[in-house]
Amino acid sequence: MITAAQIRAARSLLGIDQRKLAEASGLSLPTIQRMEASDGQVRGNVDSLVKVVEALERAGVELIAEGAVSSDGGRGVRLKQGGEGPK
Repeated sequence: MITAAQIRAARSLLGIDQRKLAEASGLSLPTIQRMEASDGQVRGNVDSLVKVVEALERAGVELIAEGAVSSDGGRGVRLKQGGEGPK
């Protein structure tokens, strides 16, 4: 559904911290911290994941699934397939 890296990148694009995302999504700060500390796809309560996605979308971020195209063709960020992130 969403990866920890997507959440961090979305927050960065919006210029908000974890606390602001927690407030916008109606979740606790420790919940957001746990989500972002996940390795790869975020695991957890589906309702909580939906709240985060909806909060990010309300704030103006479009989350692009792997293999999907951006619906509006606006600016965006996507990791290259097979790309290596910082170690």
